[in-house]
Amino acid sequence: MRAVGVLVVQHARGEGPYAIGEALAAAGLPVRLCRVWAGDPLPESLAGVEALVVMGGPAAAYRDDGFPTRRAELALLRRALAAEVPVLGVCLGAQLLAVAAGGAARTGSGPQVGWGDVRTSPAAARDPLLAGTPERLRVLHWHGDTMTLPDGAVPLASCERYPVQAFRVGGAAWGLQFHLEADKAAVDAFVAAFPAEAATAPGLREAAPEELAAPAPYRDLVFGRFAALVAARAGHTATRTFFTPKADSWETRFAADGPRYAQAVARLGLRPGQTALDLGCGTGRALPALRAQVGDKGAVLGVDVTSAMLLAAAREGRGGPAGLLLADCCQLPLPPGTVDGIFTAGLLDHLPDPAAALREWARVTVPGGALLLFHPSGRVERAARHGRPLSPDDPLGEPNLRPLLAGGGWRLECYEDATPYFLARAVRVG
Repeated sequence: MRAVGVLVVQHARGEGPYAIGEALAAAGLPVRLCRVWAGDPLPESLAGVEALVVMGGPAAAYRDDGFPTRRAELALLRRALAAEVPVLGVCLGAQLLAVAAGGAARTGSGPQVGWGDVRTSPAAARDPLLAGTPERLRVLHWHGDTMTLPDGAVPLASCERYPVQAFRVGGAAWGLQFHLEADKAAVDAFVAAFPAEAATAPGLREAAPEELAAPAPYRDLVFGRFAALVAARAGHTATRTFFTPKADSWETRFAADGPRYAQAVARLGLRPGQTALDLGCGTGRALPALRAQVGDKGAVLGVDVTSAMLLAAAREGRGGPAGLLLADCCQLPLPPGTVDGIFTAGLLDHLPDPAAALREWARVTVPGGALLLFHPSGRVERAARHGRPLSPDDPLGEPNLRPLLAGGGWRLECYEDATPYFLARAVRVG
């Protein structure tokens, strides 16, 4: 899955990312600029996109007139929210984010243009981006529309005339009505593009150097944190953008795999009363079989990093046999030595650091506990299906897997790479 970096949607020639782009570049994140004003096509999916930034512009978030990409942008924002892709919306972009999340945008009481204060909310003090910003923050306003926030959104800043100035939706999507990203070049571009609006704020350009200096440290703080969050979540973002749109049909596409999962789970050899993990559980096909092994007095936990997959598992009734946990399979929120057996299907060879994952899995497993690596097709068949040769560097190849397991605290006991399935069973040593 090839990363394309941060997708920045730009609606007007002069309304670029400015300080946002600088922060992303400083974090080593490539930016893919989509200039919809110049006819650049919006991507239909977020495959390979590490974050979505939607900038401002003169269009209205509440109507299609003069805004031919509005519906496509809303669809892209909804996909980003569903897959927990980091999002930053500025001005028009914030209004679109509110609409995509279930709120509404509407015309305001007239243009609010020029320098002015916003008041940060108590929630801002705990916000991943705005924590540490002052209670009163001097910013550049340039808008005439406003929005109603969706249920669950967290208000982060306001002012008397336009109460919604900053907000967060979920854990990774932010909207800023004001232009914290603006620098001197941005002010010049705004004034040139919208002279009538600029005329309502006399001295706006002349005051820019002094006005921009005051919020500069907080601007760098906020956008630096956003860039750091994007970089830190990149691996999970790629996984979620791949699996989220497939979650609803996953069970139907692979319905025939259920019996093979049950047969594989039987090879794990758990006893009643023990504790089992299914890592990267997806829709939870293995969970009922794991529950049958450990019985009513045992414990079963399905772990996945994609919310949509866990929701699909719950719809299939698999939240009954097991607890479902949204978590990183390489950083498990479990104490050492609490698990008797781990089942995982098609996960290890897709992780960025399989050696670190095996060490983490060993950490939470009791000595003598079992690890079962499974896939309902063999390595040769999978490679052929994807139109590629079998790589000698494949971590699931026995010459690679055996030392990889040993380095992580496991001893390989059984290795079977047949056409209809792949299975490797290891035991926790020490």
